[in-house]
Amino acid sequence: MTDAKTRIAETVQANDVVLYMKGTKDMPQCGFSSRVAGVLNFMGVDFADVNVLADEEIRQGIKDYSDWPTIPQLYVKGEFVGGCDIITEMTLSGELDQLFDQNGVTYDKAAADKIREANA
Repeated sequence: MTDAKTRIAETVQANDVVLYMKGTKDMPQCGFSSRVAGVLNFMGVDFADVNVLADEEIRQGIKDYSDWPTIPQLYVKGEFVGGCDIITEMTLSGELDQLFDQNGVTYDKAAADKIREANA
């Protein structure tokens, strides 16, 4: 498991935004992964996607790494942010915008506002 943890740590540190998900950002393979990737894609966030279905060590390793039992998992600037429910709540409350602003992550503010308007 050390190998998986090392690979995860390197990926999380090397990318400003990383989404561990089932499938890819262009072809999610579960509804929860699709929702988070869809939000990030719609907001124009440049993020690395890691398909946990392609590597069983990473699939289990990411759960151990974060001590979080579910996938998807979003990391910003090396820090675990949360899964689908948390990201959805943060998007709707504006907290995700604040997190991106605080960490210098580029995103489309107008798109973020559109998500909130559509869900008001």
